[in-house]
Amino acid sequence: MAKERIDDLGIKGYQIIQKEKGFCFGMDAVLLSGFVSVKAGGRVLDLGTGTGILPILMEAKTKGSYFAGLEIQSEMAEMAGRSVKLNHLEDKIEIVEGDICRASAIFSHDSFDVITSNPPYMIGNHGLKNPEETKAIARHEILCKFSDVSLAAKKLLKNKGTFYLVHRSFRLAEILYQLSKDGLEPKRIRFVYPYKDKESNIFLLEAVKGGKPRMIVEPPLIVYEAPNQYTKEIYKIYGMNPEEE
Repeated sequence: MAKERIDDLGIKGYQIIQKEKGFCFGMDAVLLSGFVSVKAGGRVLDLGTGTGILPILMEAKTKGSYFAGLEIQSEMAEMAGRSVKLNHLEDKIEIVEGDICRASAIFSHDSFDVITSNPPYMIGNHGLKNPEETKAIARHEILCKFSDVSLAAKKLLKNKGTFYLVHRSFRLAEILYQLSKDGLEPKRIRFVYPYKDKESNIFLLEAVKGGKPRMIVEPPLIVYEAPNQYTKEIYKIYGMNPEEE
């Protein structure tokens, strides 16, 4: 059995269980949690939750009443469930083992105010498939495609409900087309850049089910001031004080 570790999330004393050599959550999930807006009492679903990082962070950062995380890999779902128990959040967060392609059979249609996803980014020969199955499934479209994620969001969101995702910038045109096709109108986008003089590598996007066409492009989010030195905004999103680093 792979060794595990417990990491401090730096918010409300919450912690998360992760495998030392398995798939671990990255910055993308943290940035997405800072981009999402949930109204008081909102019901939230995270598609492909992995370690359970997004439901835990969103419970800490928002006033939502119920958070569900759907994860197809049994081992990951079980570990995420233990992280929920570790933080005594069983009354607010539920980890469900299941396939995104069958999400509409697992949850009631039109039942969520917000859906989030940090889906697998890579298709075909984009990037090298990780030889470890857990990492490969998390990073490559092996068990589901983006169209599956978009369709699940369409079916499970309430009318005017909001879908938030983080994805790779090189797939933007395809993502926008698929969302619009499924009636999820892109409303807000923010491009993320590793450095101010580099091209964007990921973007954060908000889409509304049944929304009218009109999209806001927010100011760029720069990750690093210099090698190994985050910008002030990244420190703020993480809830960290740069003076303590």
